[in-house]
Amino acid sequence: MLVERVEGFASEEAWRRAYDEIVDLETTLAAEGTILVKFWMHLSPEEQLRRFESRRADPYKAWKLTDEDWRNREKRAAYTEAVEEMLARTDHPCGRWHVVAAEDKRWARVDVVRTVCAAVESALRARGIDTDPPLG
Repeated sequence: MLVERVEGFASEEAWRRAYDEIVDLETTLAAEGTILVKFWMHLSPEEQLRRFESRRADPYKAWKLTDEDWRNREKRAAYTEAVEEMLARTDHPCGRWHVVAAEDKRWARVDVVRTVCAAVESALRARGIDTDPPLG
């Protein structure tokens, strides 16, 4: 929904309708037993630029970076506005957003794993499943 909104690939009516459709789908998935954990990896413009430049200089990673990536940096304000609305409109009891400070890749990865483990354990306990490992 972000690219469709910012790049004008969908009408405002369509991308606004998508918020409710996303919540409806996620609520249905949760009702069917899916453990849903959503993440937004937040990165400063400075760190994004550093990673882009590093990727551009690495022949094994340069293919991941496109002209579109560079062009979209100029639209950061529009993407930020779209992200903030998406997070607000699609955060709900069955699908909470977890915003991760992603300046440090290693820290962010550990945070994601911890968050997923906690969400799975919580969901299992809510279903009456013991998550404590047996002693001995």
